[in-house]
Amino acid sequence: MLTYMGRRILLMIPTVFAISVVAFIIIQLPPGDYLTTIVSQLQSQGDQIDKAQLAALSARYGLDQPVYVQYLKWIGGILHGDFGMSFAWNKPVSALLGDTLGLTIVLAITTLLFTWAVAFPIGVYSAVRQYSVGDYVATTLGFLGLAVPNFLIALVLMWVGLNYFGLSVGGLNSQDYVDSAWNLGKVIDLLAHLWVPVVVIGTAGTAGLVRVLRANLLDELHKPYVVAARARGMPERRLTVKYPLRVALNPFVSTIGWVLPGLVSGEVIVAQVLSLPTTGPLLLNALKSQDMYLAGSVILIVSVLTVIGTLISDIALAWLDPRVRLSHR
Repeated sequence: MLTYMGRRILLMIPTVFAISVVAFIIIQLPPGDYLTTIVSQLQSQGDQIDKAQLAALSARYGLDQPVYVQYLKWIGGILHGDFGMSFAWNKPVSALLGDTLGLTIVLAITTLLFTWAVAFPIGVYSAVRQYSVGDYVATTLGFLGLAVPNFLIALVLMWVGLNYFGLSVGGLNSQDYVDSAWNLGKVIDLLAHLWVPVVVIGTAGTAGLVRVLRANLLDELHKPYVVAARARGMPERRLTVKYPLRVALNPFVSTIGWVLPGLVSGEVIVAQVLSLPTTGPLLLNALKSQDMYLAGSVILIVSVLTVIGTLISDIALAWLDPRVRLSHR
């Protein structure tokens, strides 16, 4: 197991390096450079251009040097917590990420736990009670969860909350707590708002996992080793939990690495509808305004977190199913 973990960790190094190169290429894609954008913004606002400031920025980002030097300066600054400046916000990118990345991770982890907590018992019940009334109900709800767009569920919940409970379900905090420092009251207010995006974003994932777990468990329940154990008199519940369920859980564990990129890239519409202060809308607006240091930094951080999530997923899979680590010997 330690050998497998060490090999996976070593494989992360070239992967993260390749991700950083791609993020830097994305930053370099728009025409012009950082100074061109700054000069254009100042001229459009009628402000004076401070040549000394421009020279200092050019030296900071190495804009008068070869591209590989610019990359080394950029990645070196990131290692020291300097992600550059945002054109659109005129603020350090690290400050913008600090405001949104934590909430994005909290939302991603909560959505993952919600998905697992709902999908696991329903998927197991549907498999062991195949073609029962409960199985048909779960299957129907699963199809509805997959078919209904998330943004439509978000709109319905907002309408129900506003018209029947007098609640505004947009955002992750009430207006009284949006700009305040974090304290116990703000955390409680966050928890009161968090259930709406968790339910909206987690619905499709829950429906998909129920279908996958049901199919995998049904396949395992009819394999020869299960039939042989059942013929030897092994209790059905113990048999199901000890062998086929353990193998069928692979889809659950393998989704750990997908949660954060799915939340950032796939749920931008939901985040816009619910006014969520997460990295999805931040990345979308950065790409629309060619705020490339911000966009590249979001892509880099989310990709690195995805690699870390995939590592955790692979280690959990190797622990759950020994065939995974044996296949890498």
